[in-house]
Amino acid sequence: MATIRSAKDLIVYKQAYKLAMDVYEMSKRFPVEERYVLTSQIRRSSRSISMNLREAWAKRRYHAHFVSKLTDGDGENSETDTSLDFAHDCKYITKDEHRELTEICAEIGRMLGSMIDHPEKFLLTSDL
Repeated sequence: MATIRSAKDLIVYKQAYKLAMDVYEMSKRFPVEERYVLTSQIRRSSRSISMNLREAWAKRRYHAHFVSKLTDGDGENSETDTSLDFAHDCKYITKDEHRELTEICAEIGRMLGSMIDHPEKFLLTSDL
């Protein structure tokens, strides 16, 4: 198993970052009238998933802070998933794009859920 030196080494981080980039590219096609509504919202929430992971990683000395930031990231993931539903139902994205991106959201949710349920695997421990 590879050594994890940074949140960037986590599979969940890589998936979340890829999701944000995929959402960014996809949302370029949204209508101009959605620029300050759905486009802005889905870009913000999708980016916040990996950002919250980075913040959680920086808080690994503190169980409650670590879990709190992971929970925030999970909430942003759910928000992204809901925005993808709106994008699909408004016909801004195809059924296949929706399926692919919501499957990634589900996978990220499972990984974050596991981290939230088992934070001890990631926390820094003191040898004092």
